[in-house]
Amino acid sequence: MDDAMPCPHCSCPHAYPDGSLWICPECGHEWNPEEAAAAADAAAVRDANGNVLADGDAVTVIKDLKVKGSSLVVKGGTKVKNIRLTDGADGHNIACKIEGIGAMNLKSEFVRKA
Repeated sequence: MDDAMPCPHCSCPHAYPDGSLWICPECGHEWNPEEAAAAADAAAVRDANGNVLADGDAVTVIKDLKVKGSSLVVKGGTKVKNIRLTDGADGHNIACKIEGIGAMNLKSEFVRKA
């Protein structure tokens, strides 16, 4: 038998392969591991250069960004430490604190991994 793969739906450890699909005997869920891996990769947050970002990473802002509702500007080249990834519906998927400005959200397309 191939390497054991738990069910992504119910986490049952008794899933088994059937051709190109894996089947869970407890919940009946069927999935293709290649498609599941591609979907997980597509959901990853990437920076402007295509590097995958994770919680706790340090990033550098790549262009000047105006702070909405303020006259402040986050200058290009500003290093931001200890980011948190969020599910921002408005596209702002990084929560962070910037020295001199405070807590704010950034879009990953305007940063690169430091």
